[in-house]
Amino acid sequence: MSAAFEGSTPGFLVWRLSMKWRVAVDRAVGPLGLTHAQYSLLGSLVGLERSGLRPSQRQLADHTGLEPLYVSKLARALEGAGLIERVRDPADTRAVRLSLTAHGREVTGRAITIVRQLHEQLLEPLGGLGGQRTEAFSRELAVLLEVPLEFPTKE
Repeated sequence: MSAAFEGSTPGFLVWRLSMKWRVAVDRAVGPLGLTHAQYSLLGSLVGLERSGLRPSQRQLADHTGLEPLYVSKLARALEGAGLIERVRDPADTRAVRLSLTAHGREVTGRAITIVRQLHEQLLEPLGGLGGQRTEAFSRELAVLLEVPLEFPTKE
C-alpha cells in the first residue's frame, strides 16, 4: 500500500477508488456525449439485452444500484439523444421498458471498447482483466455488495 493511503479505512479506499473510476470513465466517454452514469445505464442495458431481457426502468435501477428516479431522468436524456427507446409495458402501464436504438448500440459499443481499455489499465497491477488476483478481488467485492446495510437508529 502506498504511503498516501496507509492507515485509511476500507470504506475510504472503496470511496476513493469509485471516485477515481467515475472521473476516468467520465473523461473517457465524454467525447461520445456520455457521462459515467449514462454509460453505466447503457452498458447494463446491453448486458441485459444479451440475456434476452428488455428491462424496465425499475429493473435497470435494481441492476445498477441507481435510484429509480435518477434512472428515469437518465433514460429521458438518453431517449432525447436518440440512444434508447422508452415504451410503456402493455402488461403493466406503470412500467417503462427500455431498449437501445441502432445509434445507441453503435455509441455504446464504442464506449464499451474505451472502458474496457480503462479496465485493463486499472487492473494491470492485479494481472489484468483475466488475472487471478483480479478474479479474487472481484469475488471479494461481490461478497461486500451482498451485505445488506441498515442505517443506524438514533439512541
